[in-house]
Amino acid sequence: MSSSSSFPVPLGFYTFFFFFLTIFLFTTQATVPPSKTFKFINEGEFGDYIVEYEANYRVSDIQTFPFALCFYNTTPNAFTLGLRMGSHRSESIMRWFWDANRANPVRENATLSFGTNGNLILIDSDGSVAWQTGTANKGVVGLSLLSNGNLVLYNQKGRFVWQSFDHPTDTLLVGQSLRPGGPTKLVSRISAVDGSEGSYSFEIVQKWYWAMYMKSKNSVKPLLYYVNEFHNGDTLSGLLFNSAPETNEGYAFELKLEIERNNVSAGSLILARPKYNSTLSMLRVEYDGNLKIYTYYDKVDYGAWQISFNLFDRNGRESECKLPSRCGSLGVCEDDQCVACPTPKGLFGWSKTCTSPVLPPCNKGAIGGKAKVDYYKVVGVDHFLNGYTEGDGPMKVSECRDKCSKDCGCLGFFYREESSKCLLAPELGTLTKVSNITHVAFIKYSK
Repeated sequence: MSSSSSFPVPLGFYTFFFFFLTIFLFTTQATVPPSKTFKFINEGEFGDYIVEYEANYRVSDIQTFPFALCFYNTTPNAFTLGLRMGSHRSESIMRWFWDANRANPVRENATLSFGTNGNLILIDSDGSVAWQTGTANKGVVGLSLLSNGNLVLYNQKGRFVWQSFDHPTDTLLVGQSLRPGGPTKLVSRISAVDGSEGSYSFEIVQKWYWAMYMKSKNSVKPLLYYVNEFHNGDTLSGLLFNSAPETNEGYAFELKLEIERNNVSAGSLILARPKYNSTLSMLRVEYDGNLKIYTYYDKVDYGAWQISFNLFDRNGRESECKLPSRCGSLGVCEDDQCVACPTPKGLFGWSKTCTSPVLPPCNKGAIGGKAKVDYYKVVGVDHFLNGYTEGDGPMKVSECRDKCSKDCGCLGFFYREESSKCLLAPELGTLTKVSNITHVAFIKYSK
C-alpha cells in the first residue's frame, strides 16, 4: 500500500505566477514588425549644406523636421552617429546636439541597424560593436524621432523603453532635464574637431541649483568656476530646460531652468526672453567652458539661428575673464580681453604663445627642492577659483609657498595679504586683473 502527501498552495501564489508569466510572454513576444526595421550603411556621397564644426555628413532616413539622424566626421574616416537640428531651406548652419558613439568613432561602411529584437546597434566595418541601446528582447516595437528632437524606442503601450533624452552629451533640448539618479551633467567637447569628452561640465548639485566645473589632470576633484545660486534647502530633484510663452509686453517666449525640490516646482530661473517662438532651442556647454543657448526660428530664410543666452560675455551675466581658459593656459585678463603674459621678467603683451611654465619631472621629494623650482610674483590678480573660495588659512606666505612646493599638482599659489589666505592652483589659466594689490599670485617655474 502506498501513500502520498501534498501541500496546499496558496491562491496568491498562482496570481503572482500568472502575473509574471504574462509580463514575460508580453515582453518576449512583442517584436518590431519587419516593415519598421532598417539598416543604414555609412557610405556614399556627403551632404552639400553647411553644418557645424565644418563636418562632412550623411543623412539617414530617420528625420523629423528640423531634426535628422546622421553620420558626421570632422577628421577623415572617424564618424560619429549624431542628431542634428536645422534645415537647408533656411540657408543657416545646422547644429549637432547629441552623439551616440562619443569617443568611439566608426569608419566608412559602418552599419546602423534596428532589428526585430528591438535593439538599435552601431557596428563598425570590422564587425565590432561601437554603440547600442541595449534594448534587445525588451518589448520594443518601434523607433521614432519626435518633434522635440528626442529619439525614442517604444513598446506596445507607447511607453519609452529607451530615449536619447536620458543620455545627453553636451546639450539639453527644450523639455529635457537633469536629475539625481538620471543624467546629472553635460560635458563639453574637447574642440571643434574632436567630439570626445572635454574638460568642462554643467552639473546639478543638490545643495545648489547648478554649477560648472573644469576637469584637471592635477586635481582629483573637478575645479568649480561658476555657481548659479547657493541654496541650503531641501534636496534638488530636477532641473528642466524649458520654453514658455511670456506674459510681459514686448516678448514672445522665455527660456528658463525650472527647479524642482522633492518633485515639486520650486520656481524657475529665466535665462533669456526671445521675441519669437523659442521652443527649438538648445542649452550647450561649449568646448571653451562657456554656457550658451542657441535658438532656431524656422520661419525665416536666413539667419535662423540666434545666440539667445551667453553666460560668459561682455554683455552676459559674467565677464569672459572668469572663463578658466579665456587666455589659454596662462594670461592676465581685464575688461574681457587678454592683456598680459606673466613671466619671471615681468608682464609682456599676451599672445597665444603665452603658456604656463614647464616644470621638472615630479618625483617625491624632488620637485619641492629649492634647487628645482622657484616662483615669480604677479600683483593684483585673482584666480578663477577665487570666486568661491579665498583658500586655506590664515597662514604665512612662506607656509603657503612650502605647501605648493611639496605638491606635485600645484602650478602656483594665490595669496591674499589682508586675510593671509592661501589658494593652491592645480591650473593657472586666466588670471583676472583686480584693483586690490594685496591679491597676488606666485607662479611656479623651473630654475
